[in-house]
Amino acid sequence: MAGSKRETVKLGDEIVERGPQGATHQVASPGAPVLTTQQGLPVSDDQNTQKAGPRGPALLQDLHFREKIFHFDHERIPERVVHARGYGAHGYFELTDSLADVTRAKVLSEVGKKTPAFVRFSTVAGSQGSFDVARDVRGFAVKLYTDEGNWDIVGNNIPVFFIQDAMKFPDMVHAVKQEADRGFPQAQSAHDTFWDFASLSPETTHMLMWIMSDRAIPRSFRFMEGFGVHSFRLVTAEGKSTYVKFHWKPKLGMQSVVWNEAVKINGADPDFHRRDLWTAITNGDFPEWELGVQLFDDEFADKFDFDILDATKLIPEELVPVRRIGRLVLDRMVDNFFAETEQVAFCTQNIVPGVDFTNDPLLQGRNFSYLDTQTKRLGGPNFTHIPINAPKCPFHNFQQDGHMAMHNPKGRANYEPSSLDRGPRESPTAGYTPFQEPLRDATTRERGALFADHYSQARQFYISQTEPEQTHIKNAFVFELSKVEVPAIRERVVSHLLNVDEMLAQQVAQGLRLEKIPQAAPPARPVVSTLPESPALSIIKNGPKSFAGRKLGVLVTDGTDATLLSGLMKAAADEGTLVELVAPAVGGVKTTDGKLVPAGQKIVGAPSVLYDAVVLLPSADGAALLNDEATARDFIADAFAHAKFIAYVKEARPLMERAGVGPSDMDAGFAEIRAGGDFAGFLTTCRDVRFWDREKRTHTV
Repeated sequence: MAGSKRETVKLGDEIVERGPQGATHQVASPGAPVLTTQQGLPVSDDQNTQKAGPRGPALLQDLHFREKIFHFDHERIPERVVHARGYGAHGYFELTDSLADVTRAKVLSEVGKKTPAFVRFSTVAGSQGSFDVARDVRGFAVKLYTDEGNWDIVGNNIPVFFIQDAMKFPDMVHAVKQEADRGFPQAQSAHDTFWDFASLSPETTHMLMWIMSDRAIPRSFRFMEGFGVHSFRLVTAEGKSTYVKFHWKPKLGMQSVVWNEAVKINGADPDFHRRDLWTAITNGDFPEWELGVQLFDDEFADKFDFDILDATKLIPEELVPVRRIGRLVLDRMVDNFFAETEQVAFCTQNIVPGVDFTNDPLLQGRNFSYLDTQTKRLGGPNFTHIPINAPKCPFHNFQQDGHMAMHNPKGRANYEPSSLDRGPRESPTAGYTPFQEPLRDATTRERGALFADHYSQARQFYISQTEPEQTHIKNAFVFELSKVEVPAIRERVVSHLLNVDEMLAQQVAQGLRLEKIPQAAPPARPVVSTLPESPALSIIKNGPKSFAGRKLGVLVTDGTDATLLSGLMKAAADEGTLVELVAPAVGGVKTTDGKLVPAGQKIVGAPSVLYDAVVLLPSADGAALLNDEATARDFIADAFAHAKFIAYVKEARPLMERAGVGPSDMDAGFAEIRAGGDFAGFLTTCRDVRFWDREKRTHTV
């Protein structure tokens, strides 16, 4: 054919064929697979559509183009209404302490058995395209592929929720999402509709304390807790029930960012949490959580101050200790984000024999909603055929046909009872049987009487926080309500806070410059002001025991002391801390030994908000060259303002002063590094994560 001649050329490391018009065709090298259509037809040209002549119209018969563009046109599925922005990883759950005495569930009975797992972390309010470090609840959903079927623990990083009854879920989500008439704000609760709903719904008060706390802006998925939220049941083979609440405890300890830092992180790296998890797992630094359970019986439930069916309440760990029974390890990233993270379907109704539901009205509604949602979002009833959702144990049923059916029953009989084929049959002994709870009340639309206490545990949460954490809660309320345009809404929120803590309410009112303090909202039940502090509710009181898994940002220049840098790298490796070098150019720097050391980041693209602590190791000449570099000054100024630990060499002092950090600002959060410097000691200090005393002076966090 005229004009069809091709020549073979080399472009970089790739061998390609070039057509007469210059279009390149990547050639399959020996051992590489041949490109095919979805039907397996080998493709000869993936660069050009079929045409009626070189300049003629495209031909309808071009099957490869039609298939390729058709699939592209349909490769997006509707995003989740909530939890749209998520990130997932594979791993396993290993039981370390058997619960065989309280449940027949094999996954909770066989010590040492490793069960495949998939975990998806997410935000709630934003869309897929929102940023990671929004002030928001974080989804913590775990799918365990057990020998008895898939078990989904669909939880959050906060142990309580905004509402008590699933009837209010659409209203709550509508209120927190973008406002209906304007389509913004995105991934933010700081606007009128959310606070209007919250101020008219006293049951949200406890959750508001959590969402305004640092729990809502975690530093990493790896450093946050997870909770099953609801009270569930564990059931033995004999039908005996024990109530249970599920907890995921991070082995690396808890840590959050501060608000000013979160705002800057979202500008510097909207994928901050995603990148953090990807980097950790691909580097072999596998994150781990312990599974803990709070177990209690009917006698405790009946005597507890609050209704254990109320999802806006928790059981303090000091009252019912968390028993650690297993570990969850994430050790493999997905092969394809869409196929796994985006298509994974969690359903609260997915349980195994030995685990059962309670009458929690929020949980009961979720059981209905999740199945309905996944069927709509993933195109039909066969979403369980998608590999990420399919059980890894044998499964057999008579369900058939429908959109995208991958598995249909074999044989003549697709029903039971049947005498024609030996198909699957029910098993009264191995099968799931629900807990037999007697029902004796008349139908109603009421809630239990104890559901009406909306403030006591909110108060308990607040008094359990350290002084810095209480300051952050106050600042968060002031910031959020400052975005509310209707003054009456602001006043209503303050009226609820008066039932939580009078000083907090006054500080928020002062921050909003309310002309007068409103009357406290009338509580439906008297506020219990005698609930004790619960240290388990504080992040700072439950911080890391080491600086492992954290990240050091190290500012280097040409002439950086090679011996000091080597000592830092060794100390960091011993502590399990990741080091990233930040330099004037990403190509790296030449240290005093003449070696070129590559950098991880260029200073203009690596603000200190991306790091947990910083080390300043410039040479005198290097510091002088950075003297007029605004991003270098910001690197130091932000680290100081965010109360981070800072190590430095004397050569960095002029640059520090240029950044506004002079000798009078040097507090115990600074460490000067001299010859043979004690980096191990500095990293030990960093285990406190921040030097909180500094925040009172900077007023930035």
